[in-house]
Amino acid sequence: MNTIPAFEIKRRGISIVDDQIESGPVHVIKNNRPQYVVMSEDRYQAMIDNVNQARELRIKASLEEAVAGQTRQG
Repeated sequence: MNTIPAFEIKRRGISIVDDQIESGPVHVIKNNRPQYVVMSEDRYQAMIDNVNQARELRIKASLEEAVAGQTRQG
């Protein structure tokens, strides 16, 4: 996991993130705790696409269950 203290970004600018982001998301540490995650646009879009695909598969499965009469009450 790539980590950068928030003060380093403030001190050195976004270039410190650019140096590390190629090997994966960068976790920004603030007050000794992970506070933010910075990732490339491509990685972000892939993550969103995966989430949307999983949601569509769950909806499709639910509709197939409903059509088959496999519904549950409350």
